[in-house]
Amino acid sequence: MSSVEKMLIAEITGDEPMLDLALGLISDSGCFHMENAPVKQNMASRSAKGDNPYIRQMKMLSEIAALSGVKYGKTEVKESAAQTSRWVTENNASEEIEKIHAEISAMADAVQSSEGEMAIHEAALEQISHLKGNADQSFDVDFAEVFACKNLKVRYGRFPLDSYERLSYYEDKDICFLTFGEDEGYKYCFVFAPVEEGDMLDEILAGLYFERIHIPEFVSGNIVESAGQLEKDIASDRENTEKLRTKLARYAEDKKDFLSQCYTRLKTMYDLYELRQNALLDSGSFYIMGFIPESNKNSFADPFTKAGLAVEIREMTKKEEEDAPVKLKTSRFAEPFSMFVNLYGVPSHTDVNPTTIVALTYTLLFGIMFGDLGQGFVLMLLGFFLHHKNGKPLGRIMERLGVSSMIFGTLYGSVFGVEDALDPVYERLGISFLPFKTIENINTVLYAAIGIGVVLIIISIIVNMIQGIRERDWARALFTNNGLAGLVFYVSLLLMLIGPMAGIKAGGAVYVICLIVLPLLVMFMHEPLGELLSGNGFKIHGSLGDFIATNFFECFEYLLGYATNTLSFVRVGGFVLSHAGMMSVVLALAQMAGKGSVIVMILGNIFVMGLEGLLSGIQVLRLEFYEMFSRYYTGGGKSFEPVRIDLDEMIE
Repeated sequence: MSSVEKMLIAEITGDEPMLDLALGLISDSGCFHMENAPVKQNMASRSAKGDNPYIRQMKMLSEIAALSGVKYGKTEVKESAAQTSRWVTENNASEEIEKIHAEISAMADAVQSSEGEMAIHEAALEQISHLKGNADQSFDVDFAEVFACKNLKVRYGRFPLDSYERLSYYEDKDICFLTFGEDEGYKYCFVFAPVEEGDMLDEILAGLYFERIHIPEFVSGNIVESAGQLEKDIASDRENTEKLRTKLARYAEDKKDFLSQCYTRLKTMYDLYELRQNALLDSGSFYIMGFIPESNKNSFADPFTKAGLAVEIREMTKKEEEDAPVKLKTSRFAEPFSMFVNLYGVPSHTDVNPTTIVALTYTLLFGIMFGDLGQGFVLMLLGFFLHHKNGKPLGRIMERLGVSSMIFGTLYGSVFGVEDALDPVYERLGISFLPFKTIENINTVLYAAIGIGVVLIIISIIVNMIQGIRERDWARALFTNNGLAGLVFYVSLLLMLIGPMAGIKAGGAVYVICLIVLPLLVMFMHEPLGELLSGNGFKIHGSLGDFIATNFFECFEYLLGYATNTLSFVRVGGFVLSHAGMMSVVLALAQMAGKGSVIVMILGNIFVMGLEGLLSGIQVLRLEFYEMFSRYYTGGGKSFEPVRIDLDEMIE
């Protein structure tokens, strides 16, 4: 079983001027989980954290990247903090960044201004476009002349179509409506009225839900002339915008190498300075405390000692052990599955590390549910591609699941859904019991799924018992539903119910009293029995009535839990059958497609792999979390996160 790597306390001290050097060595070590240094007794300490001197440059670099779209090349800096600081000074980095920032900001403003002009012209063209073509009445008048009328109130805008139909109600008013094109439920028009009727006009238009559209003052001439001029303006704006963008992009590209070097070094200095918040200063010296894995004990101190810094590595106290970060120690096969464990919660130092259990059971159950030699091979190749392309754990998990699917697909005789593809192979080998036809053995598949569930539940209870014994939590190990009492009750009840089917006779008064009633009574009394074994006496917390009511319903919940958790594994068999059923549908469609059968088979396999693969993965994860983890795993720890420079995090 995987375990949790033992942690040690590392304390680093030295003269205050060497603090940056110490922080740089900590980052280079890659194995130091830094904590807030505790204030020691009789120590007039203060925090080493102040205003980060690199924040202004980092913000300017972030703004440069946002304005220009340049992506900084990120390379690890192996220089010391002093060398990095010297490079920044010798290259006048701060002044150059400020200069480049000013240049790019000005260029970006020019681009934005040009885009704004183009947007204004496009909006104006959109506003008047409804006045040309498909109009009920022609409008061949200069806009400037229309809006310059002193004796008329002029409004241009649009009505909802249902409001437009009510215009006839106002024929007796001194209002003139000139209607034009329509779109998306609106009718566009000009409205005229005498100046003295202006207030009445606005009231009527408000009642008709008229939306006024303001035509900019720079639009002049009739509809054809103004539209033509606006189109020319838009073309000119677009050309100017592209020129400005090109100029900005070229300038940013010319400065990219220098900016990338500045970013890498300044981000390194910025992150190292931020680490000061965890260090303490006292009388001209500094103090840093953190955790390192025991496996790094011998190599960690050497660089600090050579630099003249003092390092003390010691065992953790009980209190420190409770707060210690957790680094999982797993096999190469199981390591990717730590992603799933972390979704539930990181184990504490006293908890079991379930990564290997998850790796084995998840791979097994997925292979059973998604058994197909051809599809498993494709899944393995896809995982291999994802793994080597971006190094994500999911790709490595898919590699393992693909192999498991291939193994069970071989047992089922299924290759891309063709259930009899391997029949000739087994006939030639003389293996009569293979391939196992799932669709012809429905009961066997479902019974086997429940059997697998029973085994996994028993394993989970045993793991919980072992963990309880390790922690000397006797109630957890012996008296709870996931302890020895629960194990005896669960196994005995199963033997009594299904034993006769396997020729096992289990039952009788003595059997029921000793192996079913007594364990159930022990689970009912688990709390006072645990107190008794812990040396605290036979104690019942709260009133007797509350104790009886609470534990009665808990025991009833235990009974339901045993039943539902066991039957929940039927879904494993259900997915085996559904996978075979879906592929049989694909094969039937392929036979009906005639010459297009190959295309139907390819598309059908892609669909089944995507849908069935995703559902199988989710369902297996559900079984891991709800049916197994809930019995033995709490996940109350915090992850081991060694200090490192994060070059991907931009400072806004």
